Amino acid sequence: MYFATESPVWGGGRAFCDPGAGGRVLARAHLVSVGQFSDIAAQEMYREPGADLDLTEALGEGRSVLGDGRYETLVCPGAMDGVPVLTFTAPWNVDEPEWNKPSASYVRLLGAGLLAAGAWDGDTIARYLAACPGAAGRWTAREIAALIAN
Repeated sequence: MYFATESPVWGGGRAFCDPGAGGRVLARAHLVSVGQFSDIAAQEMYREPGADLDLTEALGEGRSVLGDGRYETLVCPGAMDGVPVLTFTAPWNVDEPEWNKPSASYVRLLGAGLLAAGAWDGDTIARYLAACPGAAGRWTAREIAALIAN
């Protein structure tokens, strides 16, 4: 995972993943319908929600590029309990965009979400987020742990 671009809502870098970069991405999964996923993705793409996305390519090939903007690439890294896992990210690789420091409120939200998943403790999450490009060298694990604890 890395942070790039500028979120007008959060005031800092947005989180993206590069499925070709290797390593692992900590994530929290939510079971949603195709319609719900389509609406969430459309909103993040600044598109009008209401129409189901064609997930055929993403589910069959593992990736589908719907546009060249941020969050316009669908990725299916596998399945959990027989249910496909889908996410959206940018079409570029981790080293292509300029990395951007995420805001404290965004880091707090991401960290709290990962903590609520119950798979990792706060220190593990803090170290993970602090090591992500865009956050690395700009946030310490200690600072992030304090954000998550509050």
